[in-house]
Amino acid sequence: MEEDNNKLVDERREKLKALRAAGEAYPNDFRKKDSSSDLIERFGEMSKEELEKEKPSASVAGRMVLKRVMGKASFATLQDGAGRIQLYVSNEVKDYEAFKHWDLGDMVGVEGTLFRTMKGELTVHAKGIRLLAKALRPLPEKFHGLTDQEMRYRQRYVDLIVNPESREVFAARSRIVHSIRDFLIKENYLEVETPMMQPIPGGAAARPFKTHHNALDMDLYLRIAPELYLKRLVVGGMERVFEVNRNFRNEGISTRHNPEFTMLEWYCAYEDWKYMMDMTERLIRAAAGRASVTYQGRQIDLAKPFARLSIPDAIRKQGVAGDLRDRAFLSKSLSSLKVEHKADQGWGALQLMLFEALAEKHLLDPTFVVDFPAEVSPLARRRDADPELTDRFELFIDAKEIANGFSELNDPEDQAARFLEQSKRKEAGDAEAMYYDADYIRALEYGLPPTAGAGLGIDRLVMLLTDSPSIRDVILFPHMRPEA
Repeated sequence: MEEDNNKLVDERREKLKALRAAGEAYPNDFRKKDSSSDLIERFGEMSKEELEKEKPSASVAGRMVLKRVMGKASFATLQDGAGRIQLYVSNEVKDYEAFKHWDLGDMVGVEGTLFRTMKGELTVHAKGIRLLAKALRPLPEKFHGLTDQEMRYRQRYVDLIVNPESREVFAARSRIVHSIRDFLIKENYLEVETPMMQPIPGGAAARPFKTHHNALDMDLYLRIAPELYLKRLVVGGMERVFEVNRNFRNEGISTRHNPEFTMLEWYCAYEDWKYMMDMTERLIRAAAGRASVTYQGRQIDLAKPFARLSIPDAIRKQGVAGDLRDRAFLSKSLSSLKVEHKADQGWGALQLMLFEALAEKHLLDPTFVVDFPAEVSPLARRRDADPELTDRFELFIDAKEIANGFSELNDPEDQAARFLEQSKRKEAGDAEAMYYDADYIRALEYGLPPTAGAGLGIDRLVMLLTDSPSIRDVILFPHMRPEA
């Protein structure tokens, strides 16, 4: 197969050589005036007789994906960014003989008039046609569908050419992000931008990517989250802010993880975690634009109020009976499940690990999980009635964490103490523990008002709303191992 492709590429290179000799390679003076979808929308309902009478003009350009040469006249299908439209090319066209030797995948420009064929298909009757860009590589044989998953992800440009459903996923992604922005702006949130290269990575428990800035002679880190910078803005008086941001985490790759991913984070002064749960629920409905979605064959109701479930109750629902703040009991339970854990982890960390091992996979319907231990929530405000817990939630849909939010910790002394505890863990070898950020503590000392914040995974939300089984299906260029 590779040898056949090489021969085809060689043949196409010879054609390009002839074009170069004639001075006709890669022109850039054709300006299309119409898209395929626009023509179909405007003239798709007109009858054959009406089109013959009006003869609407058409000026289109795109990729030739089908061609049927039939002597003195031929048909072709042109695909542009909006869809497809049929072309009729006859020997009345100046470059008809050359056209017969053009290849599938070539970019062409066409000017002509619209008519309807005997089969009733809206078609551009070409009066002039030009080759705009020679395609040296042939499209996959099954031009209407590329099924090799690795090729789809590695050569997304080919996937987008041959799979219209893939193009629609990314068009839907754009609409979803636009809906999110529109929703937040209507709620009086201000969109901001914060640094993607940071001297101290913070805002999440994750291993960062590290780089070096030569002019300043200092190490920098790609951000793992924008949280600490966004809260600095709230300190500065920007009471409602959001950012649609790129985050980078030096971690594994799976169907729900990519080292580079998109998050939404938003913060609101003078509100709490319960407001933020309600806000998250409303935002997801706005992004979905419908009452329910079907994901991998299962109907998910977004209209009814999302469930709320504590971590201990989620664990008990799986048949666990015992004191869920007893470290010895939690350790024994994790050992029976063959989940590795460390001696320096407290009951809060072990309880969360038991939840992840037993309960998380059962949270299919939209569910806010609450009552997170302070040990595993270093940036969240402690619960007034129980300081070992925090005012924090995570939203799960189809057993995937979609969002994480809380009442923000605005006590600078408590935050400094928690950063110190994180620093000790980092010194002990925990690569995901947080750094001590002295400037952030200084910002808190100026006074952070009571604030609620949340982060939402755009990629996972798009997976849900487009019925995509893997995060790679919703990221245009997912990270992959180098080709052999």
